Amino acid sequence: MILAFVLAVCTVGTAVRQGDASMVVPPGRMPLVEGPVPVPVPPPPPAGWVPDLGPVGHLEPWQIVLAALTALPLAARRRYPLTAFGAVIVTTLLFNQRLGAGDTTVYTFLSCVVAAYSAAVYSPHRLRALVGVLAGAGLIAAFAEENFPYVTPGVVPFLLLVGVGLGANATHVWKQRVHALEVRQEAATRLALDRERARIARELHDIVTHNVSVMVIQAGAARKVMDAAPDRAREALLAVEAGGRTAMAELRQVMGLLTPAGEEPDTGAGAGTGTGAEDDAELAPQPGLAQVPALVGRVRATGVPVELTVTGTPVPLPAGVGLAAYRVVQEALTNTVKHAAGATVRVVLEHTPDALHVVVTDTGGAASPSARTGTGRGLTGLRERVALHGGTLSAGSRPTGGYRVDAVLPTGEPS
Repeated sequence: MILAFVLAVCTVGTAVRQGDASMVVPPGRMPLVEGPVPVPVPPPPPAGWVPDLGPVGHLEPWQIVLAALTALPLAARRRYPLTAFGAVIVTTLLFNQRLGAGDTTVYTFLSCVVAAYSAAVYSPHRLRALVGVLAGAGLIAAFAEENFPYVTPGVVPFLLLVGVGLGANATHVWKQRVHALEVRQEAATRLALDRERARIARELHDIVTHNVSVMVIQAGAARKVMDAAPDRAREALLAVEAGGRTAMAELRQVMGLLTPAGEEPDTGAGAGTGTGAEDDAELAPQPGLAQVPALVGRVRATGVPVELTVTGTPVPLPAGVGLAAYRVVQEALTNTVKHAAGATVRVVLEHTPDALHVVVTDTGGAASPSARTGTGRGLTGLRERVALHGGTLSAGSRPTGGYRVDAVLPTGEPS
């Protein structure tokens, strides 16, 4: 802003002085008269006469405005560098063509140099800036007589110092830009890593918490009836084994997503060496709505009364939406097992033309010993997972007792 104002004032002042100087009569052309020179006395002006002062500095007002406009656009050179450069070039060409070469070319040329430097350094459009600067330089060079100042040998060192200063400043600005870009990239990388860690934590929480809770209940039931009812204990232990295999299969799927291409995921000793149903589980896709009946059956096998109701016409769902619905049911059943022992659970899957409603309610019960290990992150992770697909999730106590989890998932990917 200050530089633009200073250059504008210098250009206007020099133009006015140049106009005044052009009207001065050289003293050498005045006649030499010896003796006293009579001073003529002008006649008195007539009544009502107004002196005609003529244009200021022998320049038209529009020429003074044009002289100021050769530098004033530099005030916006950092915000609109290309626009300022174009305005300076156009006004400089017009002004110098009208006024002719003179002392003002020093300041107009300097304004063009500053505008070109600003366009090259501050413009985010690198190609446009390069083309614009070359085009402007070509126009100035095409009318060199009017636009290039007369350079004396004493001015050369000054011009060299100005060039070195501009180059050093441009280098400094570029280094600052590169540093700022690196900082933004590092921040974006850290944010992406944090989000990925949160996603992995949600997956591991959903997988481990549910299956381990069910396995603990089944193992406890087997221990209690081992002597009195060996058959029931055997069924409970088989359920524990099935839950462990399911957990290993889902963990292997998660690890497969984290393993670089070409490497084999490793989930521990013996992983991937089973046969039959175990191999089929490991090769199964990510769980979805199709696996909800099996999930309900495993929880029902622990002694928890679970009712599953499906209404509406099912439609094909994106894999992410189906997985989210599965995790909602899984987390709700896990919380019921941990915090409402003895409760009756009802799972409702309602299909509508544009959304899938998942509602899980229980009648309430006593908290199990494993409830003390809860962190409260399960529902938080579910809200984030559902919101990722454009859905909503609400959870809270029911007025009649018990707990309710309600999720709405759009049947299409969010736009």
